[in-house]
Amino acid sequence: MTRQVGNLPADLTSFVGRRRELAEIRRLLSVSRLVTLTGVGGVGKTRLALRAAAEQRRAFDSVWLVDLSTVTDPALVAETVAATMGVRDESAPRPVDALEQVLSSQRTLLVLDNCEHLRDACAVLADRLLRGASELRILATSRQSLGITGEHQMKISPLPVPERDRPLSRRSLELYDGISLLTERAAAVLPGFTVTEDNQAAVAELCRQLDGIPLAIELAAVRLRALSVSALVERLRDRYRLLTGGSSTAVPRQQTLHALVDWSFQLLPGAERTLWTRLSIFPSHFDLDAVEAVCTGGGIERDDVLDLLDALLDKSLLLREEHAGAVRYRMLDTLREFGRKRLGGPVERRSLQRRHRDHYLLLARRASAEWFGPDQFSWLKRLNLEQANLRAAMDFCLQEPREAEAGLRMALCLTDPYWLANAYYNEGRHWLDRMLWAAPEPTVLRALALCADAEMVLTQGDTDRGLRLLAESRALAERLGDPEAIAQTSLVAGLAEHYAGDYAKAAPLLERAVREEEAVGNLSGLLIALITLAAGVGYLGDRARATELFERALALTEAHGECSGRAWVFTIFAIHLWQGGDDAGALALAREALLLGRDLGDRMNIATNLEAIAWVQAGEGHHAHAARLLAASEELGRSVGLAPSRDKRFAEFHERCLTGLRTALGERALSRETRRGNRMTMDEAIEEALGERAEGGRTRAEETVAAAEPPRPGPAPGVSAAEPSPLTRREQEIAELIAQGRSNKEIASILVISQRTVEGHVERILDKLGFASRAQIAAWLAAREAGGRP
Repeated sequence: MTRQVGNLPADLTSFVGRRRELAEIRRLLSVSRLVTLTGVGGVGKTRLALRAAAEQRRAFDSVWLVDLSTVTDPALVAETVAATMGVRDESAPRPVDALEQVLSSQRTLLVLDNCEHLRDACAVLADRLLRGASELRILATSRQSLGITGEHQMKISPLPVPERDRPLSRRSLELYDGISLLTERAAAVLPGFTVTEDNQAAVAELCRQLDGIPLAIELAAVRLRALSVSALVERLRDRYRLLTGGSSTAVPRQQTLHALVDWSFQLLPGAERTLWTRLSIFPSHFDLDAVEAVCTGGGIERDDVLDLLDALLDKSLLLREEHAGAVRYRMLDTLREFGRKRLGGPVERRSLQRRHRDHYLLLARRASAEWFGPDQFSWLKRLNLEQANLRAAMDFCLQEPREAEAGLRMALCLTDPYWLANAYYNEGRHWLDRMLWAAPEPTVLRALALCADAEMVLTQGDTDRGLRLLAESRALAERLGDPEAIAQTSLVAGLAEHYAGDYAKAAPLLERAVREEEAVGNLSGLLIALITLAAGVGYLGDRARATELFERALALTEAHGECSGRAWVFTIFAIHLWQGGDDAGALALAREALLLGRDLGDRMNIATNLEAIAWVQAGEGHHAHAARLLAASEELGRSVGLAPSRDKRFAEFHERCLTGLRTALGERALSRETRRGNRMTMDEAIEEALGERAEGGRTRAEETVAAAEPPRPGPAPGVSAAEPSPLTRREQEIAELIAQGRSNKEIASILVISQRTVEGHVERILDKLGFASRAQIAAWLAAREAGGRP
């Protein structure tokens, strides 16, 4: 009969989340005799180890917890384990010998908790006991692995919390374990506490600021006795002072957040401490090149950086992440704030900030110089990854005296490859406006920045302000006699007239821009001038000249391996063909452009192509399909600040199409299809516009309509395997990945779609099936597969 002995404490509080981690621990203990749970302090390693051990209790003769947090002498590790287990054998010369004798005769699970400060001693003891006791399993917790042969390390991450800029609902918040923990612990100290529509945004922000660290969340929950959630969020600027008052039964370093993090800091060698503090200058994730450029010198050699990063990773003080195939590192906000407080004063901070700015200014200049070429995809991904660092670098330029001109140069470098390419018009205007205010000197740089600002303002339909900026730019460019600035103002002046619908006035300005941009070697400007001029002369009736210009623009992109501008050539050429009655050619080109726009993430291009395809489809009698695409285009355009009326001719085409749809469908049907189009995600709208076929012979359009219909009454668990699945093909793919235990972020990477799109699909799956958790989705899918794949 199994002897269930040991000293596991009773669990007095409920255990939130961690189902995947518990399952993985069970699996690892079945294939390995030493499993070490590693992670940052407060992440919940001990709680998880205790829960895993409790669940495994019946598989062992005994399960023992050995708390090493209060042991300071490495020589006492074996003695502490022996004392905990009650092993006393006077005939054994050393405690480890007595332990080996006892453990060799029984199947034991030994939980060694808090090993980080005694790592070497714990490694020696574990290796000795595992060699001498074949039925022994060890589950250890530590900030870093023990580093012995046969060890399986399992990184414990913070609890999931909602990402910023994601739509929130009470139902979606329930899917995040970090939110669940806060809600439960808050209710324990403040009976009746729940997440409501009024506080849900603050609850999400609180858990984000606390990095999903369970200890920090529990300490914050205690503070809700005296503060509202919103007030607590506001006061988290000094989280180390605020988050005190932990459990009186915890060891001192776990009673406050500051003590816990300081414990980790004090365990580090000097160089690792120095790198920790310097890395705090990065506002988000970063790569190895950035660390070598910003953090070296003063005791840290470039050749040592990789080893030091590896040491911080091993001690769970850094997170390693992969973004679009690139390895990057991230420090939790809690650790970053601690590191900043230990920088050597304002002088060191400014020095690091300046080096950080210099690195990202160089990056922006390279992106601008190499943008018009074959590396556009790489630069788009890189700049999107560096968004937080780019913002921090520009903000430094605004805050620090005599740095505004460098900030203005950086903003100008980011205009084409970042803000215009991603349709980040509001962000581009935000930085350009601030930099222009801070750097009023009459330089060529200012003339170019004014012109870039004018282009974005005009694109968003603010004609009066755009023309004022353009006039100031033109006057300064002519005063300075700079050919590049003059060429840019000619181009933007032509764009302004084109948007206003005065194509006769726009044509000579754009002809001039073509000559000037070509003369100064500005290929991006040349391409825009060619495309816009082609569209304008086409509107004026010279279709042969327009076709010639479009072909010249295409040849330019082909010669340089350029894709972003090529997508726009296809888009505007498609509209030109549609106007000439070539619907088939227009549809093919618009879809080709849409594929390029999707790959590049150019939301303005995507919105324009959705609109153009809607015009074609409406003319061919596909009225409901066209109405949905028209609505999806408008919704996407609004999301990027694109004014429907910015281009007079496009606005006319839009109104003409809408009037025709209203006549063909009737007001009620048009409203219904418009609502469906508004509900589409960008990826769903693209799929519908591409006309992809789905399973069962239905088009993507029909799939999207089916997805928009409310679920049939009756509980989904009762659906038999013989009945058709209520999920679309994309939802089915996502459900299968959920069943594999994949996170939203992992699913997005696998399917090459945005995480926001995945979250929307997950919510719709839950709604359709009438479920509240991902586990229920997995169980439902398993039941269907048992009777035949849906």
